[in-house]
Amino acid sequence: MKVQLFNKISAAGLQELDENHYEVGDQLTDYDAILVRSASLHEMEFPASLKCIARAGAGVNNIPLQRCSEAGIVVFNTPGANANAVKELTIAGLLLASRKIVKGIEWVKTLEGTDVAKAVEKGKSQFAGPEIMGKKLGVIGLGAIGVQVANAAAALGMDVYGYDPYISVSAAWTLKARIHHIKQLKTIFEECDYITLHLPLTDTTRGLLNEEAFVQMKEGVRIVNFARDALVEETALLAALAQGKVAAYVTDFASEALLTQENVIITPHLGASTPESEDNCARMAAQEIREYLEHGNIRNSVNLPSLSLEETARNRICIINRNIPNMVAKISSQLGQYGINIETMANKARGDYAYTIVETNDDVDVSALEGIRGSEGIIHVRIIHSAVE
Repeated sequence: MKVQLFNKISAAGLQELDENHYEVGDQLTDYDAILVRSASLHEMEFPASLKCIARAGAGVNNIPLQRCSEAGIVVFNTPGANANAVKELTIAGLLLASRKIVKGIEWVKTLEGTDVAKAVEKGKSQFAGPEIMGKKLGVIGLGAIGVQVANAAAALGMDVYGYDPYISVSAAWTLKARIHHIKQLKTIFEECDYITLHLPLTDTTRGLLNEEAFVQMKEGVRIVNFARDALVEETALLAALAQGKVAAYVTDFASEALLTQENVIITPHLGASTPESEDNCARMAAQEIREYLEHGNIRNSVNLPSLSLEETARNRICIINRNIPNMVAKISSQLGQYGINIETMANKARGDYAYTIVETNDDVDVSALEGIRGSEGIIHVRIIHSAVE
């Protein structure tokens, strides 16, 4: 099987792809999978052989999801693989937003003369800033990163408010009991001294912090955004900074308008820029590719449902279909026409699409697969021959 690489991928990830089973490179043709970091795939023409794309990171804005879904291409991301890296930078961002550390460092570099220590003592008061302990922090988004930020901030003595109407069961279990789980976003705006964002960029989250949101916030609020730049409406932010409503804004995303703002600190997209994070993301992405190509199991897909099934039969038929009535019955009937007995079957839907795994000990010839492919609502069909005998 062939895996096409875009961008430089960590060696830790590539080691997951056994060279005896995988051909890996950046100049392949008719490849089965793509492993990518930040390269844009929107203008690419995908080969008919392509079965999946794994993004070594959380965001998938560089991948044409709808086109992939229609072509039966599974798209994976790596949620949580860079969570610790972003958590650590967010905690640093909270401190940078409070203590005027950056301005102090820049000022010290301008000092001249022999009595620098005396000059520092005389001028240090201009860089005083509040402690974060005892302050209220609003964490918007309680996914893998948000939960870690909330727990770490609570451990530092902050009074943490968390907001996420779609929090997963696993995230809820790892959230410390003393963190307030808020049901209304305006509560965070009205109550919190600090706000940090940990959301994906979607149609509903774009411009989440807008003029209306800033009006509701406390005077002198400090905001940290290491998630996505477009979560914050820039024009409204600039106005809030000018009015003093926002005392500091720390972000990982640069823009010309923000560069000139006195109370804005911009880091050069450092969120996941650690060797550990890059290794974790690449490793998880490669494992997702292997699991799907070799076993047909889907984990951490952004366009299809997650579905895993233990292998118990000789052959496994993997089917991507539209989420419309009677599809499971239609698949079963089609297999029955070819005398194929179903040992195990699993089906799961997500939005407009569904995924079906069928296991059988009978031989499956090409005509049976073509029969399924020709059925209305079927997008993609393939067979995996199991090691189970």
